[in-house]
Amino acid sequence: MFRPGEVFCLLLVAILWGGTNPFLKKGTEGIEEVQKKNKLLQFLAELKFLFLNFKYLVPFLLNQSGSLVFYFTLASTDLSLAVPVVNSLTFLFTLLMGKVLGEEFGGKGAIMGMLLIMCGVTVCVLSSVSETHGIGARNISET
Repeated sequence: MFRPGEVFCLLLVAILWGGTNPFLKKGTEGIEEVQKKNKLLQFLAELKFLFLNFKYLVPFLLNQSGSLVFYFTLASTDLSLAVPVVNSLTFLFTLLMGKVLGEEFGGKGAIMGMLLIMCGVTVCVLSSVSETHGIGARNISET
């Protein structure tokens, strides 16, 4: 089962990952205009474009800080629960932040998807709680 500190860290990771995705997308606008003669020069020019562009660099660093928090949180969290919870909530925060920034939301399908994500996360957490506390588990002495 998650402790409150772990829940906070996993939620923070989902916010950092999901909340920065639309900003990363906006920060890469214009990269297609970078044109060089060979693949190595093209790659280096694109790296220069990205890392000298604060509209990309700030969200990138925030996104990577989420990875650090996730890495350290995994040391004390059940991996089989942490990964699906964070990944599904990341998707949710990406949709919400995209909407805040004026991106296309996806309509009723996106809303249904968010509801299904929340149901899935709830099932995962409740399953973890019941396994931890033995709720619904058979007593070994009964067999």
